[in-house]
Amino acid sequence: MAFPLPDGATFHEVTADESTAFEPRSAVRPLAELTGVTLREADGGLLVRVEVERMSWPSREWRPEPVRLNRGEWLRWQINYRFGSTCECGAQWRYQLDTLNLAYGAAPDFTGTPTRTVTERGDLR
Repeated sequence: MAFPLPDGATFHEVTADESTAFEPRSAVRPLAELTGVTLREADGGLLVRVEVERMSWPSREWRPEPVRLNRGEWLRWQINYRFGSTCECGAQWRYQLDTLNLAYGAAPDFTGTPTRTVTERGDLR
């Protein structure tokens, strides 16, 4: 759920998937490359919202409101998906769990307990 943030990094992306036996791979990127997350400063705080991947399951008729963080607070937002495709060999499924650990201000040790937590882990059957 969390990996150490490299010195000086503002956006650290870690991926692990079946093709690499779930060996984590990481990259430090500019914050401008962060996708799927809306960030907006307002009234001295930061509003955070994770966007839903299109063409995924489960359908999400209800979504949580954006989360407000004050300076020094951090958020862990988890959301999961199932993607499907059909081919001559039958249905093929791909599963995905995204975890966003995001701090407003100095980055904490993300292995602790977040100030705010959002869990959008749905039934993927």
